[in-house]
Amino acid sequence: MGILNKLLRCVTWWNGQTLNTQLFTWRKGVKVGDDSQGNCFYKNIDDSRRWVIYNGEVEASKVDPQWHGWLHRTWDEPPTEKPLRNQVWEKPHQPNLTGSEMAYAPAGSIRRTEPVTRRDYEAWSPE
Repeated sequence: MGILNKLLRCVTWWNGQTLNTQLFTWRKGVKVGDDSQGNCFYKNIDDSRRWVIYNGEVEASKVDPQWHGWLHRTWDEPPTEKPLRNQVWEKPHQPNLTGSEMAYAPAGSIRRTEPVTRRDYEAWSPE
């Protein structure tokens, strides 16, 4: 880890956990569990604070729905103690793909690689 990376950890949160977060987690954090993406979830002793240490890019949409509910106090028990029942119609969690190559591009979008041919439109030309 170079000196620049250490400096970035001191002042930016989008490059991973800051040194202050790491110290706070080490001193007061109790690990509650991990999700399928590798994120680690913590709380303090009296459960007044709950937080996540992201695995890789800091992106809130990478948190599984079960853990999201625990973080936002929708339910008290973490999914490690009381897992939620998955319905047959539920799809696996997928992070927000906006701004990436995998983002949705509708027909006619300039991001589409293949041109869309339309037969229901004729350009008007003045005669």
